[in-house]
Amino acid sequence: MVASERDISEERSRRTLVIVVAVIAAIAIAGLFYILMRAARSSSSDQPPRLADATRQGSPDWDKYSKLIALDEPEADEARRGLGDIVMTLRTTVRNFTGHAITGLEMRAAVVDHQNNPVRERHVVVIPNERYPQLAPNKTIPVSVVLDGMTDTTDRANIKMEVTGFKLAP
Repeated sequence: MVASERDISEERSRRTLVIVVAVIAAIAIAGLFYILMRAARSSSSDQPPRLADATRQGSPDWDKYSKLIALDEPEADEARRGLGDIVMTLRTTVRNFTGHAITGLEMRAAVVDHQNNPVRERHVVVIPNERYPQLAPNKTIPVSVVLDGMTDTTDRANIKMEVTGFKLAP
């Protein structure tokens, strides 16, 4: 009878040890995910990428060519991540009617509230990239931009995508 009480006691202590180790591991994994999410958010809020020597609003060629770089009406998909925030993927198609190859294209994607103020925005350099070193005249390119860090209470009234800079081949 003494041996069976010892076995029961050992079984309880093993079970307690396994539970304690599992709880500590779960807390460590949750902490790691939290740190990684914070690092991802802080790196995405750094200086937006800029296209060097690009034609921007206010330059003489902006008015002439910006209206010839057409964007389809943007669309958005929304998904909830496991950590509770909402991620939106904004998509559009860029069409080049400038008569020149576009060798550089910078865009801004934003989710705006009811007062038309940006809730989340991101600037991206679309061209050049690995797949599209340039956009030939009368050709198109699909553009997707991911915006994260929104919650259920975030006022998401509309989406916007716009060209903020471009470079044309001579």
